[in-house]
Amino acid sequence: MPSKTEKGIIKPLAPSAIPLIQWRLRNIGEAQSRVVLKDVPTCANCHSFSRDGKTMGMDMDGPGNDKGLYAIVPVKPQMSIDVKDMVTWNPSHDRQVGLNRVGFMSQVSPDGQYVVTTVTSADQPPQNNFYVVNFEDYRFLQVFYPTRGILAWYSRHTGQREPLPGADDPRYVQTDGVWSPDGKFLVFARAEAKNPYGPEGVTARYANDPNEVQIQYDLYRIPFNGGLGGLPEAIVGASGNGMSNTFPKVSPDGRWIVFVECHNGQLMRPDSQLYIVPTQGGQARRMRCNTSRMNSWHSFSPNGRWLVFSSKSRSPYTQMYLTHIDAEGNDRPAILIDDATAANRAVNLPEFVNIPPDGMLAITVPAVEMYRKFDQALALGEKGQYAEATVEWKALLETNPDDVRILNNLGFALAKTGRYEEAIPEYEKALQLNPQYYAIHNSLGRALVAVGRLDEASLHFEKALEAYPESPELHDNLGRVLAAKGRVDEAIAEFEKAVEVDPNFADAHYNLGVALASQGKANEAASEFAKTVELNPSYVPARYNLGSVLYYSQARVEDALAQWREVLRLDPNFVPAMNEAARALAASPEARDRNGAEAVKLSEQAVKMSGDRNPEYLDTLAAAYAETGRFPEAIATARKALELATQQNQQDLAQSLNAKIKLYESHEPYRDPAVQSP
Repeated sequence: MPSKTEKGIIKPLAPSAIPLIQWRLRNIGEAQSRVVLKDVPTCANCHSFSRDGKTMGMDMDGPGNDKGLYAIVPVKPQMSIDVKDMVTWNPSHDRQVGLNRVGFMSQVSPDGQYVVTTVTSADQPPQNNFYVVNFEDYRFLQVFYPTRGILAWYSRHTGQREPLPGADDPRYVQTDGVWSPDGKFLVFARAEAKNPYGPEGVTARYANDPNEVQIQYDLYRIPFNGGLGGLPEAIVGASGNGMSNTFPKVSPDGRWIVFVECHNGQLMRPDSQLYIVPTQGGQARRMRCNTSRMNSWHSFSPNGRWLVFSSKSRSPYTQMYLTHIDAEGNDRPAILIDDATAANRAVNLPEFVNIPPDGMLAITVPAVEMYRKFDQALALGEKGQYAEATVEWKALLETNPDDVRILNNLGFALAKTGRYEEAIPEYEKALQLNPQYYAIHNSLGRALVAVGRLDEASLHFEKALEAYPESPELHDNLGRVLAAKGRVDEAIAEFEKAVEVDPNFADAHYNLGVALASQGKANEAASEFAKTVELNPSYVPARYNLGSVLYYSQARVEDALAQWREVLRLDPNFVPAMNEAARALAASPEARDRNGAEAVKLSEQAVKMSGDRNPEYLDTLAAAYAETGRFPEAIATARKALELATQQNQQDLAQSLNAKIKLYESHEPYRDPAVQSP
């Protein structure tokens, strides 16, 4: 039964209910059905068969909520769906192969060699492509239909996954593709693409509520042409009628199309009615078999003389009905198929399959066990338990050595624990299996940077950018490598591209600021650091560098101190900020900016935390002592700093310290010449 969240939104189907789904096979000549599939802990529901009954396909949810997987297996008495039987709807040339596309209402071709499906864009999450709302009325608990998407096909022979030209126009949503009996053409539903939810945010409360996104599909036919597609042609009688025309099925003799007509959307609509129209188009007729409430999920028998469909006319739980159709497309009143399942279970997606009564006895899904372990490893990573996740990924790899996702995730877990040298070979193996997996090029590039292999890293970032030029992260990563190699002008260009693509990308603004500062462009650098802080007020390095530019280049001592003090509030152990703040408080040219007592406190803490071995911090402490009149301590501290600077071959610092010691011996405090009074 539906239940509400605290905000009053109806919850989707609970995960605990998924395993209650069962697949049943019913010989119409017998009184009872039998269970052939059960206890699957993931959604495995929408299915289709080849015309000869030798091949079955099934949409299936995979690990990490991947809704872009498809199982395709031979039909036999004892069937098994393993990982090797799974297909992903991410095509081999996709620039973002690491992302999940959603496959919807997939259909196996009559000869079992192809599959057609609706795929959504990998650039957008599923919620931007589907209208999904849950209701309190459990008779029609959920509405879901695509508002964006194209038809794509898969070849079992070649492994290709390609869009179907003519049904791949992003201006439309193209869905519900089904095959003609000879496999030469497809019939599909098409409507203008739109956002699935309106800007006003009003949620529909029931099916056909005016607040549902309004979408009316028309039926089209298109040649398959070996995957080359062609010109889509609207089917007269099933298009342009002010109604939504969906879920077409072509009769086995190729003469008729039976489809669903309703006022809005598709699937499980209270007002849905079955209509029949000639395949070439013509006058559509409302079928006699229609019941009073919801008629859909229909399927032709192999000889084309029977049609099975689902209805809610007698029960809130969908029931299965049968009607006879003659050679002229005339149907009879529907007959309820009694005892199809338990009284408190719905019968969805009934489909005739051309097999003998004992042709399918059981279906097992070993793939699900792998997916369960996959999700366990993902969950460990999400909790930050990367060492434990590494163990799980390695165990999965033993039985799935060629799974690119496992190799990628193993590399990621190893990198997260600092084991970059071990992560790199895993990424490389994944790329050998799928050179187009551009997310791995990015991950491998980052690991190579961590071990100092910058030339190789830049090649991988460039490879990823070839296919994904609008990725701000890739431009930023390449810019970092170029900057580290001293190619600062090129690095700046990459950082600028990153912030052009994503003006709110704080890291890229920060890195651009660092690169500009290295070229002495202080004002431009300050602007980038300030933008970084605006986007992320807790960005400690940006505040620190902004303070440095304000102090040394713009003589804005008070503003610089404000930045460094905020750094220390955010991170009390950020030693460089302690030192810079102490330096400003001890040695600023203007007396109003100095505070010797605070400078001593900060500087002593910085020296202590650095192990008393940093000559620059000792230099600042000496200046702080001098500012408070503690010249003997200033002289002793400066001499210690001089000794360390000499040992560390910091000649400029040593020379500066010699001059400062003379000042302190004459009881003169040090004033920072790097800061000029405005």
